Amino acid sequence: MVRRLLGVRLDNAGDVLLAGPAVRAMAARCDELVVLAGPHGVGAAKLLPGVNDVMVWRCPWIDAGRPAVDTDDISSLVDQIRQRSFDAAVVFTSFHQSALPTALLLRLAGVSWVGAISDDYPGSLLDLRHHVDDNIPEAQRALSLAAEAGYLLPPADDGRLEVRRPLPDVSHLVGEDPYLVLHPGTSVPARAWPVHRFAECSQQLSTLGWRVVVTGAPSEAHLTEAVASPGSLGSPGSLSSPGLATSAGPRVLDLGGRTSLPELAAVLAGATVVVVGNTGPAHLAAAVGTPVVSLFAPTVPAARWAPYGVPHILLGDQQAACRDTRATRCPIPGHPCLTSVTAHDVCEAVTELVGDRQAEHPTVQLEEVAQ
Repeated sequence: MVRRLLGVRLDNAGDVLLAGPAVRAMAARCDELVVLAGPHGVGAAKLLPGVNDVMVWRCPWIDAGRPAVDTDDISSLVDQIRQRSFDAAVVFTSFHQSALPTALLLRLAGVSWVGAISDDYPGSLLDLRHHVDDNIPEAQRALSLAAEAGYLLPPADDGRLEVRRPLPDVSHLVGEDPYLVLHPGTSVPARAWPVHRFAECSQQLSTLGWRVVVTGAPSEAHLTEAVASPGSLGSPGSLSSPGLATSAGPRVLDLGGRTSLPELAAVLAGATVVVVGNTGPAHLAAAVGTPVVSLFAPTVPAARWAPYGVPHILLGDQQAACRDTRATRCPIPGHPCLTSVTAHDVCEAVTELVGDRQAEHPTVQLEEVAQ
């Protein structure tokens, strides 16, 4: 049993959640597990089971904002790591990222054992240089590194994504009746389904009898409002509190900017299905066990980044010209990989995932909505 371990995952919330099974494997084999996360992933790191503490650092060679390399900032991080006296560290990365700069800092901080996936020659920077097929889900990629380092999941752990329980009570936000979630925001524009399509989808789902909850960060409030407003039914006076849906009939509820990350996890956990692009909340939905309709732009491979471990349906042209470009802004006029997906396609996918579970107030059939 190792005394103190450091797990490193320095990018976004979804990436951190996908490392969750590997983090649990490490936690099962040490007395204390600390995660070093970036500012966009710290909230997700705090949700991971088995994590005792989270350190935060904005990494110049990982963070998409490209922060400047600052000598004092790096020296401060090295000092913090040295003071924690870690026995070992495992650096989790995606295939396009190098673990070696991080490994160098860990060596400077006195960490005596460092493991990572690396195709580049690491010299003395790594004790474990792991190789793995890139065309596997990111969660399995991280798990393979943890296993090679000697950290195996307990037999009772199925290796799926998880978050800490219990989650907050969000009944005051969403009410008690069944609902679906639409999440229109994405981390980069190239992965976004057009907002007018989300608005059409909310209208069609409402017409089908579903209560719809629209979620998003404070910065995405303009998106959630655009999606929620066209499909809203009833007068504000019929609601028991601002934005709260009731069982009187279908509603579209805008929760944009109104939830913390744990509250968002709880909202997603209560949903029958989540409709979302390839972005952090897709992986958060998977971590709480909710089926996902995934509006997936092929700029990165679905084999690696599709919702992991839950029923899901992938929509979007996976053979489009933007395939595997890692573009953050669509390089193809008209964004055809996702604009080819209609609101009716999403409604059909929802119906397929739901199966025998029906909307609370079914009023019409899907075929009627399409007419």
